[in-house]
Amino acid sequence: MHADTDRRLIAIEPSHRLVVLGRTLHAASAQAERALDQEAIAWRQFGSTCLGRGLYRHGSIFRGQSDAAVWSHAEFTYFRDFIPGDVVDHLVRSPPIPGVKLLRAEILLTTPGSFVFPTNWSGSSHRPDRRTSIEYLDVHPSRLADYREIMHHYIGPAAAKLVAMGTLGTFRSMETAAVLLQDPSLGATWNQIHLSEVVAEGFRGFGEELDAALRETVPNGRFADVFAGLNDMRTIPRWTLNVPVFEDDAAVGEWAACPHQ
Repeated sequence: MHADTDRRLIAIEPSHRLVVLGRTLHAASAQAERALDQEAIAWRQFGSTCLGRGLYRHGSIFRGQSDAAVWSHAEFTYFRDFIPGDVVDHLVRSPPIPGVKLLRAEILLTTPGSFVFPTNWSGSSHRPDRRTSIEYLDVHPSRLADYREIMHHYIGPAAAKLVAMGTLGTFRSMETAAVLLQDPSLGATWNQIHLSEVVAEGFRGFGEELDAALRETVPNGRFADVFAGLNDMRTIPRWTLNVPVFEDDAAVGEWAACPHQ
């Protein structure tokens, strides 16, 4: 891991990748939503390798190339080293909360150099103007290595500048390592997820901001050049703006800052 003390940032590097259990959920009623909220709070029961959890309620679709039905919630639970088997049993294999449908469960790994927290991260509840951007991407299997290199060497460092400036709350790029469950009704698939906190009003994506940051981090770099041919590499089935329902993930950044733990 690398801690940029000048900018008060922490980037998780290849030798210390986190493991994330991601769940895509649909709550059919307000009562089911409340039960899901209560379940999210109980993450500390998952043992000493669990570092925190975030639960996000769907707000709007920003962009998408899929006509799949909208799901109501996305959840990410963070672990160091491994996810205990009993946690997978509880969250994936056991019957879900009444009124909640588990549409997808997956194990994700943090993308090297592209998972960035500020050292003082404490969630975004103090920023009601922000929404959680969750971008679901499907990279062609033959281009995964190329895509990872772009994220590691170009997009991650540029996004870190945006986190340092406060333009983004965090920048979390994650790669699907295994799909544990996918309901046939979901109608969309992906193998990458990017999560960050953005100012919702007037949000137009990251193009302009990343272009400015890339000009500083890459010799003669421009967003268009770095992403030349990217459309042949991946699609974006869905890009959503979400409301954080529960965020207790400060320990993720704390662990990253103290790799000896």
